[in-house]
Amino acid sequence: MKTTSYGVLILNEQGQLLLAHATGQKHWDIPKGGAEEGESAREAAIREVREETGIDLAVNSMEELGRMLYLPRKDLHLFRAVLHTRDCDITACRCTSLFPHHASGAMTPEVDQFKWVDVADVPALAAKSMTALLRTLPGFEAMPPVEG
Repeated sequence: MKTTSYGVLILNEQGQLLLAHATGQKHWDIPKGGAEEGESAREAAIREVREETGIDLAVNSMEELGRMLYLPRKDLHLFRAVLHTRDCDITACRCTSLFPHHASGAMTPEVDQFKWVDVADVPALAAKSMTALLRTLPGFEAMPPVEG
């Protein structure tokens, strides 16, 4: 059965994308995840951003980009929001969504770092599937290939 994740492309006034580092992984990602029962796509995306970054987006601050093919067994329903860096200090970002660490079993944040990334640098940081999806969106289509 195909699932859907809900996420937000958070951009700053310089056009940089907010990426979050997935704890224990090499890749960086956008805030995203599954919906809880009864949540709308917008509500799920807002909750995921709040849980993974601590940023509380207003419902009307997001442009809906829609549902897109992402992985063979998963679609991604995306929104876009622009935040001014003066209003969004990413050094204050904190992830409250936890998972049991594979080795110790200790509850561990899903995300452990945050940074603003120039669009040209996304392919070197994000997973290939995320990079491929972003290349289909206006403003991201000219991302360079990963070197090396």
